[in-house]
Amino acid sequence: MTGVLVAAAAVPFGAFLLLGLVSWLDLPLGERAVSAVAVLSAAVSSGLLAVVATAGPVEVPLGAWFDGFPLVLVADGLSVPVGVLSGLLGALIGAFSRRYLHRDPGYRRFHLLLALFVAGVQLVVLAGTLDLLVVGWELTGLASALLIAFFHQRRGPVAHGLRAFATYRLCDVGLVGAAVVVHHDGPPLAVGLLLLWGSMGKAAQFPLGGWLPRAMEGPTPSSAICYGAISVSLGPYLLLRTAPEWSQAPALPVLIAVVGGLTAVHATLVGRAQTDIKTTLAYASTTQIGLVLVEIGLGWELLALVHLLGHAALRSAQILRSPSLLHDHHHLEQALGEPVGGGGGFWDRVTPRPVRLWLYRFALERGYLDAVVVERAAGGFVRLVRRFAAADERLVRRLAVAR
Repeated sequence: MTGVLVAAAAVPFGAFLLLGLVSWLDLPLGERAVSAVAVLSAAVSSGLLAVVATAGPVEVPLGAWFDGFPLVLVADGLSVPVGVLSGLLGALIGAFSRRYLHRDPGYRRFHLLLALFVAGVQLVVLAGTLDLLVVGWELTGLASALLIAFFHQRRGPVAHGLRAFATYRLCDVGLVGAAVVVHHDGPPLAVGLLLLWGSMGKAAQFPLGGWLPRAMEGPTPSSAICYGAISVSLGPYLLLRTAPEWSQAPALPVLIAVVGGLTAVHATLVGRAQTDIKTTLAYASTTQIGLVLVEIGLGWELLALVHLLGHAALRSAQILRSPSLLHDHHHLEQALGEPVGGGGGFWDRVTPRPVRLWLYRFALERGYLDAVVVERAAGGFVRLVRRFAAADERLVRRLAVAR
C-alpha cells in the first residue's frame, strides 16, 4: 500500500504540472480535455485513498528534507475520510465547472488552480509531520487567494483576494512557529497557542473571519469547494491532527472552545441580517466551523470529524445550488400568490424593540469587526510603516546633503 498512498498524494500534483505545461506552451487543449484532467486526477486520488483504507493505518517515510526534517505520509482514521471527501468534491467541482465556465477566457486557469488546490489539500491531509503539512498549507492558501481574485479585471475580486491572502499570511506565522517550537521541544501550551492562531485564519474564526464572505467574489464552483467546504475545514483538521502536541496543556481546550463559541454566536447573528444567499452561506459555514472547534475543545474528536465531513458535503451542495435559488424562489412566490414568509417570529416577540434594533444594526455592520481589524489594527500598522518610511527618507536626504 506504500506506492498507492504516494500515488494518491502525487496524482493531483501531476495534473497541476500537466495543465501548467499545457498553459505555458499554449498547446491546443480543448475544454473537455482540460476538465477531464482535473476531474480524473481528483477522483483517482480519492479512489486510491479508499483502497488504502482497506489495509488499515499506513505510514510512508519519504526521507528527509534535511537533517531533523523528516517527510512522512500518513493514512489513518483521520486523514483517509477527509482525503476521500476532498478528492470527491474536487472531482464534482471540476465536472460542474465544465458547463459553468464554458467559454470563459480563464477556463484553463481555473482548472489549473483547482488541481493545485486539490494537490495542496491532499498534502495537508496526508502529511505526517508539521514540516510537510506547512508545504501543503501554503499551496492551498495560494490557490484559494488566486481563485478569489479569478475575475481580476475587476477591482473587487482582486482586493478581496489580497485580503484573504494577507489574513492567511498573518496566521501562517503561527503554523511555522509551531513547527519551530516542536523541533526545539518547546512547551505544549506555546505549541497549542501557535497552532490555534494558525488555524483561525484558514477557518475564518473570530475576529479574523471578515475575509470569508468577501471570498464569494470568486466563481461559484471555487466558493463551493474552498470557502464553503474544504479550505475552511483545514483549520479544525489541523487541531485534530496535532492534538497530541497540545492536549497536555489544560488551558488550550478551553481557549479553543471559547474561540469557536464566540465565532458561532457572532456569525449566527450577522448571518441573519445578510441579504444575498452566498454571504448568508458564508456566515453559516463560519458558524458550523466554530461549533466544530467547540467540539474539539470539549474533547469530542469523533463528533467533530463527522460534523466536519457532513458540513463540507452539505455546504458545497448548497453553494453550487445558490445561483438558481433566487430564480426558484420567485417561481414559488408566483405559485403561492404572496411572499414566502420568513422565520424569527419567536425572537421578535421575546426581544424588546430597542434591543432588536441595536442587534440589527450590529449585524448589518458585521459586528464592527472591519472597523476594528481593518481600520484600527491593519490601518494603524500601515500608518506606522509609512511614518518609518518617511523618517528613513528624510534621514537619507540629510545624509546626502551632508556629503
